[in-house]
Amino acid sequence: MFAPSGPPGRLHRYHFRSVWQLSAQPTVVYAVLERGEAYPRWWPQVREVVPLDDRSASARFRSSLPYELAVVATEVRRDPGGGVLEAEMGGDLVGRARWTVAPGAGGTRVVFEQDVELRKPALRRWALVGRPLFRINHALMMRAGRRGLAAWLARG
Repeated sequence: MFAPSGPPGRLHRYHFRSVWQLSAQPTVVYAVLERGEAYPRWWPQVREVVPLDDRSASARFRSSLPYELAVVATEVRRDPGGGVLEAEMGGDLVGRARWTVAPGAGGTRVVFEQDVELRKPALRRWALVGRPLFRINHALMMRAGRRGLAAWLARG
């Protein structure tokens, strides 16, 4: 079971959940999502993904707010039959992220869940006043990711 990291209510901990409906078939969507190094081609806020070995990569993200996050993501689960991709993260965000891909109305239902702790010192100092802005920033990034993936898939 994918469980939130650490005790609830801490200012630096976040749980995000996004649901995307896409018109492509689940196997096609899964195949795109499992290629992390290609994310910058279709997701504008994913600035760079550099493979480190066959299970991990460094990545840089930047959305609407003027800060960048850098992480190292290490694959902990790759289950094409179950439609699950899961990674542990270290760096500016520490925790887990998981994609779940399943058949949905007219194609595919994708669920992205992320349980992380913000570790970037400059952003931790802004935790109390910045938390609502960080959540909005994440929502905007996810919306752009869905749009980018839908356009990528439509190209065939």
